[in-house]
Amino acid sequence: MVPDIGRGSRTHGLLVYLYGPGKREEHTDAHLVGSWDGFAPDPGPQVTLARLTAALDLRVKQAGDRAPAKHVWHCSVRTAPGDRRLSDEEWNAVAQRIVHATGIAPDGDPDGCRWIAVRHAEDHIHIVATLVRGDLRNPRLNYDFNKAQAECRRIEKEMGLRRLNAGDGTAAKNPTSAEKFKAERTGRPETSRETLREAVRQAVAGAHDEKEFFTRLREAGLRVKLRHAPSGDALGYNVALPGDRNRHGEPVWYPGSKLAPDLSLPKIRLRLADGTAERTTPSAASDRTDWSPPARERRSATGIAERAAVLLDGDDDEAAAQLVGVGELLDAVAQTSPAATRAELAAAARAFERATRSHIRAERANTRALRSAARGIVQASGALGRGEDGGTTAMLISTLVLVTLAAARWHSARGHAQQAHASRQAAEHLRAAYRQAAATPMRVLHDQGRALPEAQRRTHEATLRAALPEQDVGADGTPMKTDALVATLAQAEQAGHDTEALLQQAIDMRELDTAENVNDVLVWRLRRLAQLPAHPGEAPRRTQAGTSPTKTSANRTSERNVPTAPPRPAVSDPRSRPPRR
Repeated sequence: MVPDIGRGSRTHGLLVYLYGPGKREEHTDAHLVGSWDGFAPDPGPQVTLARLTAALDLRVKQAGDRAPAKHVWHCSVRTAPGDRRLSDEEWNAVAQRIVHATGIAPDGDPDGCRWIAVRHAEDHIHIVATLVRGDLRNPRLNYDFNKAQAECRRIEKEMGLRRLNAGDGTAAKNPTSAEKFKAERTGRPETSRETLREAVRQAVAGAHDEKEFFTRLREAGLRVKLRHAPSGDALGYNVALPGDRNRHGEPVWYPGSKLAPDLSLPKIRLRLADGTAERTTPSAASDRTDWSPPARERRSATGIAERAAVLLDGDDDEAAAQLVGVGELLDAVAQTSPAATRAELAAAARAFERATRSHIRAERANTRALRSAARGIVQASGALGRGEDGGTTAMLISTLVLVTLAAARWHSARGHAQQAHASRQAAEHLRAAYRQAAATPMRVLHDQGRALPEAQRRTHEATLRAALPEQDVGADGTPMKTDALVATLAQAEQAGHDTEALLQQAIDMRELDTAENVNDVLVWRLRRLAQLPAHPGEAPRRTQAGTSPTKTSANRTSERNVPTAPPRPAVSDPRSRPPRR
């Protein structure tokens, strides 16, 4: 059951809409199901809307100048899809509980505000109240939305309706009905508020300082207006979409704090103060000069993201900072991704945005490595066009699936239902993006594995069986297809690596119990550790024969800039296992 609250100044205009044909959906059989005294006139053939308006506005007229400018309180309450059809009597009970919980008309208070509940569809009602009490004082409506949400959760439980996730007050503000109507009217796929929120998130992803943040906003085509103190220091900022104007022809400005709680200028400054890792040494896989900058930066980001997953698995509140950094990394990947994966990656970033905010604050926030990875991806792709798709993108996305599932487990352990759900949604979008990005390189690897000489193939299969005796079958019970993994081991051996040691290092990086496809996870870990080309058609570079695998610069970067994670719980304890990937 979802409440949606707004304020207005025209009682009659709202009633005309509620009793009219509707704009977004058809209004049928509009009628009252409840009111402040049970005797409010229900507009029909004998009663005009003017009479009902006069009854609701009586105390507003009596209060005169003491009445609030926006004296109309409007709350729509809608059941979830699939819920049973409530009767008029049940909707009346819902309305009475909402106005009591919010302080509009507390039970037993003869001076409560006047209100009505109108039903013109099966799945929702509209509660309309005028905000002047019988004693001509204004009602106390502090946190009315949170109170309505909490009451709806109780109503769902008592009436046997679908139980929605409880909020904690950290969610971004939803678009208003007027904003939705305007988006439909102008042919936009989403509201201005949602477009601006995503643009601001992408501008802050990996930004080095405040100046760069505002430069990115303007380069994205947004209108930017700063609010300055008398000293000249910026106090805040507003953004607007070009061409988005109100009825007076003026730009529709949104303060950053109204887009999302963490997009106010003070909150962004705190994030920027954490900085990004100094690039005094080349990034991950820097000695591979034959790889493009986007590919190198994605490889570096993969190792850093893997470390973030380990920290989230450690179940420490300090890992809250990693969620913010992962959000920036997702925004950076989404805005630099080619068309094939762009839609799913953008959807993943939008979903995970909800998972980056909770009431838990890390005292020793350290997101420098993740912010540096985001910055590297944006800069590399900005200089040479959009980042490459395929191998290195698949490598990074495979790890980001793991990170978002670790985030879901971290939030679930703390009762953050909405954030955990958002993390799982992000993981689903990332899985879809991975399937698109990995299709070609994995097909080539499978072909290469099947084309190996039989003796060589059997040798590598024996290495796999020895290292992973319990992984003969996949999650669905079918035999594991190891062609791509065998091909990767063969290429690592050709490059001079000790394949047994390399495989064990890949396995030890993180447990595999939660992997949906162990084969794919190990392929990308091995290729990153051995610095094999992500595009398997390229020839692997040869290293000194017989050498053992060493830590890549991605590992060194993440270890230098990310705090040490506590040891993971033993996987034998079922409570400690993250959701299956």
